[in-house]
Amino acid sequence: MNLKGVLEGLLFVVGDEGITMKELLEIMNISKEELQQLIIELKEEYENDNRGIRLSILGDAFKLTTKKEHKEYYEKLLKNEESNTLSSSAIETLAIIAYNEPITRIQVDEIRGVSSAPMIRKLVAKGFLKEVGKSDLPGRPNLYKTTSEFLDYFNMSSIDDLPKIDSIEEVIDDIDLYDSRYKEEII
Repeated sequence: MNLKGVLEGLLFVVGDEGITMKELLEIMNISKEELQQLIIELKEEYENDNRGIRLSILGDAFKLTTKKEHKEYYEKLLKNEESNTLSSSAIETLAIIAYNEPITRIQVDEIRGVSSAPMIRKLVAKGFLKEVGKSDLPGRPNLYKTTSEFLDYFNMSSIDDLPKIDSIEEVIDDIDLYDSRYKEEII
């Protein structure tokens, strides 16, 4: 098995959160020296000019980050008018965060049922979300909230302007599981 590929995949999966040496050792079940050698090799490969990402060590966590020398292209992407429209998954992510802020990425993932890391990164880059601290949950994940840019985009003066939603229990109580809008057609 290609352990360098496993390491790269793990770094990709954890996204912004990063992963510690201790976590990598537990998951990969290899010696510290072997892991250090894999990290050095992968880091050297990413330093090559034909690569767009690098392996960064921030605090005690390893994570994949973009190269600073390509910053002007990333800025163009974020300023591009076509990329300024929000997809349905972006709106869904924003709604979850707006109604539950502050909230962690993992909590957003649990509500959405899919990974939200790339979408949250994009919304932070666009200025719609910001990190506002650390949760008391294990691992102390980042907490996210909406920004004034979010309010401006949706023409709201405060988060209190969000439409009120019924609690899920009230909605479920109102549903008659045996009543269907669709009627069988007799042929």
